[in-house]
Amino acid sequence: MPNREILRQHSKEELIDLLEIAAKDWLAHDGLWFLAAEDAFDMETAIELDRRAWEQFTVIEAKRIMRFLGIEPGQGVPALKRALQYRLYARINEQEIIDVDERTFIFRMNKCRVQTARQRKGLPDFPCKPVGLVEYGNFAKTIDPRFRTDCIACPPDPHPKHYWCAWRFTLTEQP
Repeated sequence: MPNREILRQHSKEELIDLLEIAAKDWLAHDGLWFLAAEDAFDMETAIELDRRAWEQFTVIEAKRIMRFLGIEPGQGVPALKRALQYRLYARINEQEIIDVDERTFIFRMNKCRVQTARQRKGLPDFPCKPVGLVEYGNFAKTIDPRFRTDCIACPPDPHPKHYWCAWRFTLTEQP
């Protein structure tokens, strides 16, 4: 077990700040890895490698969040809505959840650190949809295998100015 005494010396606010730093560091590493893969190969190959990594990472992240929150698989909409708030992205991006009905909700990424950085640099939107499909789909199915995940919009798709991507999660009757 890591030495937790160092962390116990800090205030709650400092620990929240540290969590945000860790999330930014994780995203910086992810971005640098992607750029290295793109440089060594090409954008299409880098996206495919990223997609394959996210297939596994998102399941690991979901399971760890479930364990932390005491969520058992199959607990439906409330469990997924709660788990989404504990993802690393939730620390550094602005997101929202919009209820549609008791079995469906929409998750929107209103401010995305990756896309905002590209925008600042005058670059086109990062085409993250192939990665998002496995990332959000596998995360939701790990929480509850009955979830169907549909992409409403995600680059390279056109999207409104007030969000970067949006995903519809629907609890179906069967996995």
